[in-house]
Amino acid sequence: IKINRAGLAACLIVIGSLGAQHATALGDTRTLSMHHMHTDESITITYKTNGQYDEEALKKINWFLRDWRKSEATTMDPSEIDLLWEVYQEVGAKEPIEIVCGYRSPGTNEMLRGRSKNSGVARHSQHTLGKAIDFYIPGIPLEKLRETAMRIQGGGVGYYPTSGSPFVHVDVGNVRAWPRM
Repeated sequence: IKINRAGLAACLIVIGSLGAQHATALGDTRTLSMHHMHTDESITITYKTNGQYDEEALKKINWFLRDWRKSEATTMDPSEIDLLWEVYQEVGAKEPIEIVCGYRSPGTNEMLRGRSKNSGVARHSQHTLGKAIDFYIPGIPLEKLRETAMRIQGGGVGYYPTSGSPFVHVDVGNVRAWPRM
């Protein structure tokens, strides 16, 4: 078997750097500060310490990100919380994250879909699975949040600059973005 040495070397460098990034991520401590615009609740919480999720902190985040219309919570996907943290870190934000929507119950999702054909609410929304968050960060342009989330490639990125409360949607579903740039 002939091996292209340059190709092999490139592959080993990429694998090695991914391993180093993963090792760093496993040992970190992560804290989020958030404010929910609909409940007027605020939370600052360390949900990961030395690379380990804090189950009690995640439960508090689940409640904080509940469907505020029904006071119904779900188990949010921890990788969604990590994605939000990564965007926050990448943009160098200092203010708390303003949450527009976290979990959305299937009933609430259908109600919102029924309000308008152009509502932008997906029939099988990642919000109903605890895998999506709509947010903005005061002082950080929406375009920068969108661009950063797209660069991270953690899942879906939606951009809603003309919404009543302009926001960016991030989810941990398939990597995609809308509207197209």
